[in-house]
Amino acid sequence: MARFLSLTLLVALWIHLPSMGQPFDYPDTRKVDTVDVYHGTDVPDPYRWLEDLDSDDTRAWIEKQNEVTFSYLEEIEARDVIRERMTELYDYPKYDVPTRRNERLFFERNEGLQNQPVVVTLRAGSDDEPSVLFDPNEWSDDGTVALSSMVPSPNGDQVAYGVSESGSDWRTIKVRDVETGNDLEEELKWVKFSEPTWAPDGSGFYYGRYPEPAEGEAYEAQTKGMKLFYHEVGTPQSDDRLVFERPDDPKIGFGADVSDDGTYLVISAWKGTAEKNLLYVKDLQDPDATVEPVIDEMKASYEFIGNDGSTFFLLTNDDAPNKRLVAFDVSNPETGMTTLIPESDAVLQDVERARDRFLVHALDDVKARLTVHALDGTQQREIELPAIGSITQMTASPESDHVYYGFASYTYPTTIFHGSLSNETEQVFREPEIPGFDADRYTVKQSFYTSEDGTEVPMFIVHRKGLSMDGSNPTLMYGYGGFNVSLTPRFSVGRLAWLEMGGVYAVPNLRGGGEYGQAWHEAGMLENKQNVFDDFAAAGRYLIEEGYTASEKLAIAGGSNGGLLTGASLIQNPDLFGAAIVAVGVLDMLRYHEFTIGWAWVPEYGSSDDSEQFEYLYEYSPLHNVEDGEAYPATLITTADTDDRVVPAHSYKFAARLQEGQGGDEPVLLRVETKAGHGGGKPTSKIIEEQSDVYAFLARVLSMDVHDTALNTKSPPRR
Repeated sequence: MARFLSLTLLVALWIHLPSMGQPFDYPDTRKVDTVDVYHGTDVPDPYRWLEDLDSDDTRAWIEKQNEVTFSYLEEIEARDVIRERMTELYDYPKYDVPTRRNERLFFERNEGLQNQPVVVTLRAGSDDEPSVLFDPNEWSDDGTVALSSMVPSPNGDQVAYGVSESGSDWRTIKVRDVETGNDLEEELKWVKFSEPTWAPDGSGFYYGRYPEPAEGEAYEAQTKGMKLFYHEVGTPQSDDRLVFERPDDPKIGFGADVSDDGTYLVISAWKGTAEKNLLYVKDLQDPDATVEPVIDEMKASYEFIGNDGSTFFLLTNDDAPNKRLVAFDVSNPETGMTTLIPESDAVLQDVERARDRFLVHALDDVKARLTVHALDGTQQREIELPAIGSITQMTASPESDHVYYGFASYTYPTTIFHGSLSNETEQVFREPEIPGFDADRYTVKQSFYTSEDGTEVPMFIVHRKGLSMDGSNPTLMYGYGGFNVSLTPRFSVGRLAWLEMGGVYAVPNLRGGGEYGQAWHEAGMLENKQNVFDDFAAAGRYLIEEGYTASEKLAIAGGSNGGLLTGASLIQNPDLFGAAIVAVGVLDMLRYHEFTIGWAWVPEYGSSDDSEQFEYLYEYSPLHNVEDGEAYPATLITTADTDDRVVPAHSYKFAARLQEGQGGDEPVLLRVETKAGHGGGKPTSKIIEEQSDVYAFLARVLSMDVHDTALNTKSPPRR
């Protein structure tokens, strides 16, 4: 309480300070005469030069932008205390869900403020202290070298693991001997969007690899031409055996599984982010066997769950928008698929096989449901979950009936459970303790509101109990709305800091996500993308109408596709919001597919190469719809210099255009992180710094009243 009181008092003092005036002497951003012609329409691109990420001009411009941004942030006296409180909140042990191999468990643990989690091993059922297998914090001084994947061999004596630098999607795969703790000599490079899949005998593994990019283009050149290789442990990468490729279509990528009995190699062939794939099978018992197609039409998604001989268990949306579990005989594919768990109103998320049972995770009105089924699909029981919340991850193995799963909610820290499905027992495996956190101080509510076209949309709202519904509460609304991604209740200590500051946190489950299955996703993609922005705006109006907040107190935030959401929303409804956080956003909708993996998003967004799709992309593209002289809300645009998924040129160009067009007095700031990527592998220290800056920015521009309900006091507004 004393620590939070100090935050309260400091911000109370700060909000009485005189206005900082208009300190926004933005860097000069030169313009060029680049004009692209799309289907007869001239589209200027005056900031095209900022796409040259490594040029001296671009780097000098970034440095000047950061100077303006950090000068502004450093003037906010509450910033240091927010960072201090954020650091305290992060300082608690965190665990992920274990992977079990024989009697050995592998999992990650962060003792609190470690920049990267440490991989540990433990004998199942043992009360001993886990042994450290490797500590990524030793790989770099600043924590920017991270573990990107970790896959134990079938008998658990070796681990294939991926290492990424500066947040890049590129990873190098290495192999470590578990008993000795030593790495073998080989390093497999130019791996992306692929995890190792071990052969049944542990002699090697399958993985996908891309061609080496041209020098200096690793972070921006298009990523195409994946090939599936087999690597024998202890040999150089140059000796790896090509297993499968599709030279006729370099956009196709591959995922590999080995069947439960080790008989089959199952290859999933995907193309972009569409919820569709092909399936190929190779008989591993026959040295001369070739890869054969078993599902050769890319019309639906087919996820391999396990097998019983030639009968495969597949989770599919084939003729089932909310998905179903089916049995499919690959030796006799013409017989078709037999439904084991039929489609229902609850959307199937994940299925894990544990010996003679399935553990099934589904979403029912965006709330997790966990059930146990026999292999014929018959439901045997439902596992009671601690609260309304989310299953964060599940692991199981066909050799055992032991399962592990993570559960979390907005006020329920991520807890790992272990269960034996045959004994019908589930107990806590690891439970975090957060000093000073009291879940009873907060309330979580799910509301439904009506969007512009009459669609009912759910929204979670979290705040401290006893909230005054007088429209005065600073509110942060977070959204995504794309790629079939579901925003389910998750725990975040960063969000907890916002709640402690008196903020309301709201998450609308927009169309474009997967909360209600394939139909919900399709209602927010391609030509329907405007529905997502309309849903978001309607959520903001609902919060205002219900008395939670007012426009000048309402901030919006989102990252990646969510950055597109907030970028488009602040442009379309500048009067509705008081602030916007645009994180690593896709903001140039006419050229996004020209960089790295952007081409893979064409099934979601469409492409400016298509005349009809160009029309709607151009209509909502944030970069192309800034109006000169419009008063836009205070905006903080965040990105990182080594983001090779959504290249930072999106943020650079949008920041330049919004600064040029801003007709109001509110700041438009660009914060560029160094040696960081799209978000994966970001060290704890950088996460704390960035989140603290975001909340300090919001506290400043929303004129926040930070109050302590225990004292029943409220600081007067700044103006």
